[in-house]
Amino acid sequence: MAVQSRRYHYEQQRAPIYEALERFRQMRVVPFDVPGHKRGRGNPELTAFLGEKCVGVDVNSMKPLDNLCHPVSVIREAEDLAADAFGAEHAFLMVGGTTSAVQSMVLTACKQGDEIILPRNVHRSVINALVLCGAVPVYVNPEVDQRLGISLGMSRDQVQRAIREHPKAVAVLVNNPTYYGICSDLRAIVRMAHEAGMLCLADEAHGTHFYFGGGLPVSAMAAGADMAAVSMHKSGGSLTQSSFLLTGPGVHAGYVRQIINLTQTTSGSYLLMSSLDISRRNLALRGRQVFHQVADMAEYAREEINAIGGYYAFGKELINGNSVFDFDTTKLSVHTLDIGLAGIEVYDILRDEYDIQIEFGDIGNILAYLSMGDRPQELERLVSALAEIRRRYQTDGTGLLSQEYIDPDVVITPQEAFYADKESLPLRETEGRVCSEFVMCYPPGIPILAPGERITGDILDYIEYAKGKGCSMTGPEDPEINYLNVVK
Repeated sequence: MAVQSRRYHYEQQRAPIYEALERFRQMRVVPFDVPGHKRGRGNPELTAFLGEKCVGVDVNSMKPLDNLCHPVSVIREAEDLAADAFGAEHAFLMVGGTTSAVQSMVLTACKQGDEIILPRNVHRSVINALVLCGAVPVYVNPEVDQRLGISLGMSRDQVQRAIREHPKAVAVLVNNPTYYGICSDLRAIVRMAHEAGMLCLADEAHGTHFYFGGGLPVSAMAAGADMAAVSMHKSGGSLTQSSFLLTGPGVHAGYVRQIINLTQTTSGSYLLMSSLDISRRNLALRGRQVFHQVADMAEYAREEINAIGGYYAFGKELINGNSVFDFDTTKLSVHTLDIGLAGIEVYDILRDEYDIQIEFGDIGNILAYLSMGDRPQELERLVSALAEIRRRYQTDGTGLLSQEYIDPDVVITPQEAFYADKESLPLRETEGRVCSEFVMCYPPGIPILAPGERITGDILDYIEYAKGKGCSMTGPEDPEINYLNVVK
């Protein structure tokens, strides 16, 4: 596989899926196959909305276009080019989002009863994978920055202790970075995992640019990780729901393909696949220059926001060499509690009154996600809006919560809890019981509660507070989250 990747090393300007689709469009083939809109002719409203060119390449798998489940030609070549661009042994095109990539990564490493070491501040897709396969989580509860109220990375001694106490664990999973841009010492964690005979998996949903930016934290493949889920549609420029799953030399690519095919669609979208192909080419040819500019813009915005007063746009000063080993300077995270507003309140004001949509707001912070499409004048608009919000809305902030992370009390495995006999109880009557579903603010999609965890008064206070502040709460069967399902 490595030989094939090197074969394409000097052809990163190629985009084989895109090229095949262009050839196909010019052939004017008569379609007696799916999809039923027949190149848009059968659905004129959709064609008017998306455009003829878009629906014209929304096609089915066929010999000239290869097949995502078993690629042998243009998709295989696109995978080889992606593997070369990202420094991986193999790359898989994923059309079910990074959720699908993360779950395939965990399902490759774990079987029922296997232990996996991971931080609790993972995306719900990780715990969903544990529900599916029956693996047992060994949580490394991250340190918390008391001022910001956010969870940090995994410290080296925490990981070493977990490995020592759970020598039969099969893998260690690391966020690289967290939603807020915080990175653990990935190289050290990879080394510790490998010395113990374990795989190291990286959730790089927010780290695509690490592969192409100078001065940014180390990427998973460069650090020697065995697998990484890379969310190309976030900072890499591809269409929403398109991602890569990367593997290193110690992982059997054929088995990974079988795992992916357990859950991924057999009707892979050529819109998504071609967007991955074109975006990989763009990053390989121009990524280093682009992300250098993004990092510079973020640094400028941090300085301007901190000069306003009241806000704290945090950055590399958080680095402590361990639980904050590095920081992604492209992340523009801003602490808002010192102006007396929760992050979600600033988020709502920016959208409703200034027509500015940022990535998310939670209890104490907001995140403006910067990438290749942002321009300095739009950042100026954001900085000006934040200054005006402080002038118009600043209060003393009495009674605001700050803690974003509460250590879980894990009673049974996520799979046992999810499939257990359960009952629905009013929210406040669930204290002390074991939860059988998820509760989270989305984004970022990190569970406040996961199946198998004991419900405490602090957690209920947090849920009610977040609901009251307007956080977008998801997960439970009851959409209003007035009731929770608990294990009988």
